Parts: sequence; C-alpha cells; structure tokens
Amino acid sequence: MIGEIGHFCLIVALMLALAQGILPLLGAARGRSTWMAVAQPAAQGQFLFVAIAFALLVSAFLNNDFSIAVVAQNSNTQLPTPYRVAAVWGGHEGSMLLWVLMLSLWGIAVSVFSQRLPTAIVARVLGVMGLLGAGFLGFLLFTSNPFARLLPAAGEGRDLNPLLQDPGMVIHPPMLYMGYVGFSVAFAFAIAALLSGRLDATWARWSRPWTTIAWMFLTLGIALGSGWAYYELGWGGWWFWDPVENASFLPWLAGTALIHSLAVTEKRGVFRSWTVLLAIFAFSFSLLGTFLVRSGVLTSVHAFATDPRRGIYILAFLVAVVGSSLALFAARAPKVGLGGGFKAISRETLLLANNVLLSVAAASVLLGTLYPLLLDALSLGKISVGPPYFEAVFVPLMAPAIFLMGVGPLARWREASLPDLAKRLRWALVAALVASGVSLAAGGSLLSCFGVLLAAWVAGATLVTVLERARNVPGSLLQRVARLPRLLPRGEWGMLLAHFGVGVFIFGVTMVKTWETERDVRMEPGTTTTLGGYVFRMDSVAEYTGPNYLGLRAAMTVTRDGQPVAVLHPEKRLYTAQGMPMTEAAIDAGLTRDLYVSLGENVGGSAFAVRVQVKPFVDWIWAGALLMALGGLLAATDRRYRLARESARQAPQPALIAGAQA
Repeated sequence: MIGEIGHFCLIVALMLALAQGILPLLGAARGRSTWMAVAQPAAQGQFLFVAIAFALLVSAFLNNDFSIAVVAQNSNTQLPTPYRVAAVWGGHEGSMLLWVLMLSLWGIAVSVFSQRLPTAIVARVLGVMGLLGAGFLGFLLFTSNPFARLLPAAGEGRDLNPLLQDPGMVIHPPMLYMGYVGFSVAFAFAIAALLSGRLDATWARWSRPWTTIAWMFLTLGIALGSGWAYYELGWGGWWFWDPVENASFLPWLAGTALIHSLAVTEKRGVFRSWTVLLAIFAFSFSLLGTFLVRSGVLTSVHAFATDPRRGIYILAFLVAVVGSSLALFAARAPKVGLGGGFKAISRETLLLANNVLLSVAAASVLLGTLYPLLLDALSLGKISVGPPYFEAVFVPLMAPAIFLMGVGPLARWREASLPDLAKRLRWALVAALVASGVSLAAGGSLLSCFGVLLAAWVAGATLVTVLERARNVPGSLLQRVARLPRLLPRGEWGMLLAHFGVGVFIFGVTMVKTWETERDVRMEPGTTTTLGGYVFRMDSVAEYTGPNYLGLRAAMTVTRDGQPVAVLHPEKRLYTAQGMPMTEAAIDAGLTRDLYVSLGENVGGSAFAVRVQVKPFVDWIWAGALLMALGGLLAATDRRYRLARESARQAPQPALIAGAQA
C-alpha cells in the first residue's frame, strides 16, 4: 500500500496548497484575519504530507519495490544503499517530488521564522508560495506520478544511470534544488509587496536574508555539479557551457544582481522597480531551467529524457507565473516611485552599473542557450553554440563588474569622490599590476595576465576595505584587527568574504586555463610517461568485481625528481545491469595542482589508452565558490535581520490592509 498511501498524501498536500494559496490572499485583500490565519498551518500541513510521501518513496527504493514504476526504472537489487537513496531523485518523477519537498520546506521555514512579521505580509507571502506549490503538485499528480504502479511488477530493476552512482549525486541535487526553489521566497515577497503597495526599505530587509540563503545553496549546488563533472566524466573539464548548466547559472546571475539591489533598496529606498523585476526573473529562470531539463528539448548528461507533454505543462505554468507577475508589476509600477536621489559617482551608481552588467550577462547566456533551440523548433537548421561564444561575450561583460566589485564597498552613499577613491585604492591597483607583471614574466598570455590582474585587484581591494574599517577602531593595528570581527556586522563580513572568494575563483580559472597540460598515451605495465616534471609509471592493471559492476583498476606511481608523490588508481567499469562502460578518473589533489589520470580502452594485449593531466590551482575554483557560499551564510545570519523582524511585528498593520484595498 506504499504507493497508494503516497499518492493519497500528495492529493491531500494539493488540497492544503490550494487552501494556503487562496484563503490567505483573499483574507489579506479583505482584511479578514481568520482567513489569513490559515496560511501557516496550511503550509505546515502541506510540508508534513509531502514529507510523508517522500519518505514512502525512499522506503520503496530501499525495499526494492519494483511494482512502482519509478523504482523499477531507476534502481536494482545490486545497487548500494546510499545510491538507492540518490536514485529517488535520479529519475524525473522522484526529482520533481524532491523539488516539491524543498518548496514546502521553504514554506514551513517562512511560516516559522516570519512569525514576527505583520500578519498580512506573511499571509500574502505564504499564499503565493501555496499557489506555486499547487502548480507543482498538480504537475506531479497529473503528468508525473512518482507512485504509478507497474503491473505486473518487474522481477528486477533497470538500475540507476551509472553516471549518477557517485557520492556527489547524493548531495548535489538537494543543494541545487534548495537554491532553485529558494528564489520562490524572494519572488513571493516581491509579489506580496506589490499586492500590499508597500515597496520600501522594510520589505527589502525582510526579503534579503531569504534571498541570500537561496543564493548560497545555489552557489554550493553549482559548485558541486561542476566538481562532479570534473572527476566523473573522465576528461578533466569543470564547466562546459552545457544548456542545463546554463539553466542553473541564469538564476545565479539574476540572484547575484538581486542581492545587491536589495542592499540598495534597504539602505536608501531606491532601485525598487529593479529589485522587484530581479526577484521575478530569478525565480522565472529557475522555472525555465525546469522546463529545459524536463521537456525533452535538450540532450545533456544533466537532462531527463521525458514526455514532451510534461514540457507543455511546465511551459504553461511558466507563462502563467511570469505573465501574471509582470502584469501585476505593470499595474503597480506607476505607484512605486523613484526613491532618493544620488550623484553620478556614488555607491548607488556603482551598484546600478553592477545590476546592468549582470543582467546583460544573463541575457547573453540566455540567448546562447535558447537560440539553437528556437532555430531547431522553427526548422531553420541546427547550430551549436559552445564555449567560444560564451567566452567571447560573457567575459568582457564580467570584467568591468569585477572591477566595480573592488570599488563599491569603499564608495560612499549618495555622493563619492573619484580622487578619494583612487587614493584609497592605489595600493590595491599597484598589487594587481605587480601580480599581472609577474604572470607576464612567467610566460603567461595577455588574457591570463588580465585574469591575474582582476583576481589580485579584487583580493587587494577587499584587504584595503578591511584595513579602512580597522582605522575606526581604537588601539594598535593588531588590536584593531583583532576587534574587527566583533565590531563589524556579519553582513559586511559576508560581503567581503564573498568578494574575496570571487578573486580566488578567478585566479583558479586563470591558472588552470593558462598552464594546464595533458597527454594521451599508450601504456602497459612497466611503461612510463612524463608530464609537467612528473613521471607516471603504470605498475599493474587488475580485474575486480564491484557491487553492481565489473572493473579494471590500474596502479600508477607518480614521482618527481625521483621522489614518490602519489599512487593513483584509475578505473574502467562495466555496469552489468545496463551494460554501460564508465571511466573513473584518479586524482591526486594539492594546493597548487591536481594530477589527473583516466584509463581508456584496451588497445591490444595489456596496453591501454591513458590520459594524464597536470592542472595547476584547479581546486581554487571550488575553494572560491565555497568562500562565496560562506560569505552568503554570514550575511544571512546578520543580527540586524532578527531585530528587523521583531520591530516589524510591533509596528501597526492597518496601513497594510488599507494599501491592499487601495
């Protein structure tokens, strides 16, 4: 009865989502507190029933219940237990149930942590999230039932896609979905503000921590996916500008712009229209990614090959969400106002330029992703838009944004002085020029020198900002630096750490793009090859049997100047259920380089095709992403947001209801 109970739980969750989406919004519009009070228990009930359904599906996978179609399609009796759990979201239906679980989890988080906000605002936010939840639950129940029965039951499952049988796939999708779905909270706050007519600094302060947490999860999810591609696909790449990768990058770009726009709206009350539009588009890009992955229009290692009818549902849902929200914005925009004024040289201007650059960058990625699909859909031919386009268009747009990243934190609100900024940042510029010169002297290209220049500029400007803040603290230099963590708000530390992480990321990308080396060779036991000063010797190749695959494991000894460095064990696997071969690369990770070895096909006798690579500073890419995410976590836990919730609850609320009735 697991399938039937799970299906029933989803039906109950849909009913609760409809109640959560309709009654609180009507109650807020008509000033009926009893209807608004439905929002929080309905959100909590929806989460409870979705969580029960998800737990039942996990149980079906763990118990190999092949009478449920999704279990038979994505699992196998020989599949290790951790991967049976990952198999829950390894297929379309289970991954959509995970999406709905994350959406309901965000809903219950808002209901618990927003109890000090005005009742009308919470009702509207949860009401919007309830309507979104109803849309996705309808998608599950009508087109993608995860509990659909397979009669007669299969005797054995097809097994999980071997590409997904990896520890990273246990963590990566939940993190990514938490980010995707998290932007629904920012979207809901924006719609609630439009409905209430209250687009001010207070609204931005309420929305900002939720947006930052969603951005943090999305950053981690993208980084984990990049890392998975690096070590799992076997050829050492970490970003391919794949359409599905771009689909996750688009909401990240919009979310980054939204975080900065919210900061200006909260501090100065300006950019309110910008902020609302960015909130709408950040979540809209998340829905677009869902459409691209699940409609069948893409062929990708990240995509689900599904029935196009599902794509029609998501496309219709996307049009309804975006169309209605933009129509509401158009109706309310004349009443929004422009806020306070500012000079041409000011922090507001720099952040506005940042928003423009990030928005244009997102548009360029969107164009490169959708243009081939549109041509194909219109039968105008097939073209491929790959890394050359994105690197030629995206990088020039990001370079000025990265330069502004160093200037912005030191610029004053309303009006700043250009000579003053130049004086305060002169040592950061000198350090950047010196670092670029060192790169050029080492034989780097002009493009790599420019990358080093940008990385050093961001890092140097961040350090200058910290030292500037320390000047306002009494005591010696060491005492001032020691007291800074307690005196500066977490939000500012989070900003600085995230900016520094961008510098680390740029440095890692520049180094690996410029200095990585690789060699494809024919090797057999006893032979050696040399690359980047390292000697790789193949010692042996042995067969072994895994839990659900047959494998070949090589032993490769790596030395440098006669000294042992590492012993690597690249593998070639054949997953027996699907007969699918897989390459498992072996990596010796280090602070300044990775040694990367992948075992290819047998080329005769005991010889194999082998690819060896030396990748300088490649791990700095993910270290930079981790620093960005940590910065987001620090910013989201700033004490000021807790105080804002407390003061909001004490504020009178009639104005909100009056604004809704106006």
